Amino acid sequence: MKKNLFLLLPLLTISACVSSGKYDDLLKEKEEMETSYEKKFKEQEEKMAKELSEKSNLKNSIEEMKSALEELRKKKLESDARVAEFRSLTDKFKALSDSGALKVKIIDGRMVVVLSSDVLFETGQSILNNKGNEAIKEVTKILASIRSRKFQVEGHTDTDGSEIGNWRLAADRALNVVFLMKKSGMPVERVSAASYGQTRPTAPNDSPENKKLNRRIEIVVVPDLSKLPGYEELQKITD
Repeated sequence: MKKNLFLLLPLLTISACVSSGKYDDLLKEKEEMETSYEKKFKEQEEKMAKELSEKSNLKNSIEEMKSALEELRKKKLESDARVAEFRSLTDKFKALSDSGALKVKIIDGRMVVVLSSDVLFETGQSILNNKGNEAIKEVTKILASIRSRKFQVEGHTDTDGSEIGNWRLAADRALNVVFLMKKSGMPVERVSAASYGQTRPTAPNDSPENKKLNRRIEIVVVPDLSKLPGYEELQKITD
């Protein structure tokens, strides 16, 4: 009996060793599998995060593109409106333009009705002559019908005479045009006067023809600042 017991003990020990070895292998395999799954899970998680980020960036890009297109569309509408307004103004003044009494131009980005001082005034004088009276009345009738706009009457001279004298002459002429425009139906809050004297020539003062071009009254269609780019930001600064 004792002999059999001694034989059994080594067998149990060997069996225990084998079982322990297999367990360690299984445990190691399990750990490797867990590590592998964790790695794959992390890779998948990073991939999904990248895809979400790319989708988010794409969405932002699409929104930015939509915003840019909307801004372009808005500017196009504003541009079309300005062109349409200029054409309308030109058409309304066509008869006077054909007679040579005035010209409608774009100067420094502004719509301007240009009238020769030689048509409106006698040489060196600031009182409107008969022809000038009729011309200003006709111009006022058309401009007053554009109800959404304000106007500034600007006086300009050539370089003949003194600089101070030219300032005064241009100022008196502009003011007399404004007074007649008010009498002819232009609301007082929609018209103002300015004098530039000889400081803004349209041509060199080197010939009688060029000096004639510089002696003029310009009626400027005042831009609507609320429609200019950056107006809202400027408004915030001044509030």
